[in-house]
Amino acid sequence: MPEVHSLHDVFVHELRDMYNAEQQITKALPKLIKAAESEDLREAFETHLDETHSQIDRLEQAFDLLDEKARGVACDGMSGILSEGRMVLEDGMPGPIRDAALIGAAQRVEHYETAVYGTLIAWAKAMGQNQIADLLTSNLQEEKNADEKLSQLAESGINDSAVHGNGAAR
Repeated sequence: MPEVHSLHDVFVHELRDMYNAEQQITKALPKLIKAAESEDLREAFETHLDETHSQIDRLEQAFDLLDEKARGVACDGMSGILSEGRMVLEDGMPGPIRDAALIGAAQRVEHYETAVYGTLIAWAKAMGQNQIADLLTSNLQEEKNADEKLSQLAESGINDSAVHGNGAAR
């Protein structure tokens, strides 16, 4: 992290970290879409890919409001989470089990994003950056919705299919 003299400095660094994280996610989601057996899960991943592009746009708006260049810094946290998720793709699991594991991997991503956005929103409000807080709140809500959708998919049949091995995917 560059030299830090204020909360603003930490805030900008963390925005750049999240900007990189979202870019990493846009590269990972197409692989999840391709790997998912469940049509509903594929659709959820496709929807979230579109949302992630919008989230990147909102982060760019936040940088503009701060008169900062929109650029990322390596987000090691997201790299690690996505690296673990790649193991699901490489382990050769049967479809329903892979779908359940993909949901688990995707929810780790959502929970990380939820934590970071929550912190960024609190800092933005503390610094009087209410427009930025609003932009980030939109991102946070999409992350929470994606997490909820993944839970619904898991609980509406994907987990049962994985447990019972019947190969059925919804």
